Amino acid sequence: MIIAATIGLGLLIGLSLGALGGGGSILTVPALVYVLGEDPRQATTSSLFIVGVTALIGSLGHARSGRVRWGIGLAFGVTGVAASFLGTAANRLVDPDVLLLAFAGLILIAAIAMLTKSGPNSSPPSATAPAAGPGRPAGAPTSTATLLAPTTSPSATGQVSIGSRVLRMAKIAAAGLLVGFLTGFFGVGGGFVIVPALTLALGLSMPSAIATSLLVIAINSGGSLLARAGTADFDWAVIAPFTCAAIAGSFAGKKVADRLSANTLTRAFAALCIAVAIYVATSSLMALLG
Repeated sequence: MIIAATIGLGLLIGLSLGALGGGGSILTVPALVYVLGEDPRQATTSSLFIVGVTALIGSLGHARSGRVRWGIGLAFGVTGVAASFLGTAANRLVDPDVLLLAFAGLILIAAIAMLTKSGPNSSPPSATAPAAGPGRPAGAPTSTATLLAPTTSPSATGQVSIGSRVLRMAKIAAAGLLVGFLTGFFGVGGGFVIVPALTLALGLSMPSAIATSLLVIAINSGGSLLARAGTADFDWAVIAPFTCAAIAGSFAGKKVADRLSANTLTRAFAALCIAVAIYVATSSLMALLG
């Protein structure tokens, strides 16, 4: 029964990561603690490995479809790891249940904003969904260089304004720092913070945001594991089958993402965010009142 539960949970979490770019740690830790009986501290370490490896493999699968924005993802991940240490330090100054209530409010606001953006009158971001043209089918992915370019038309000489490139890169770095701080501050987040930042702040389409978020999650998980090197306790009897099942689920999730429109993916992710927000807020309120 334990093996069946491990594989089933791994498939479900991998499916969520592959299809929506979220639902990793915030679903994995409760599964490891309440279903498989791991200690909470050990579960967070196991989750970092499971989610990190699954996200890395999942991002490579999306990369074959040209959805991963490598420049944005690497900048986001590196700056996020640095800022997460500051967020972790600030975390110790605030009551954990108050933090989780604030986190629930944050992702609820992000979900509402994404639902508004995916409404019938919304249009796809020009940075990731350029118009069809010679040699480019509608909706074809762009290169990283294109994403760092301004969304307005280049000058007559065909050269992109250096100032616009610098502004774009500054936005990426600022968003990465903010997400890293929030992830360290709240102790949870991952795709629930990264995907809204990529879509709302940087204008990526939902498919690209999901794919790129997996790269960022892998980098952040790797950084957190390095910080625990030498002190972490790995239960490989649980981690190995869970990770293999999650990787298989992420491939299935990628196929789901291939078949759905950007608006449908946005609404599905927003619905998952709302469900998580309600769960986190309820748990935190019960702890505060109890």
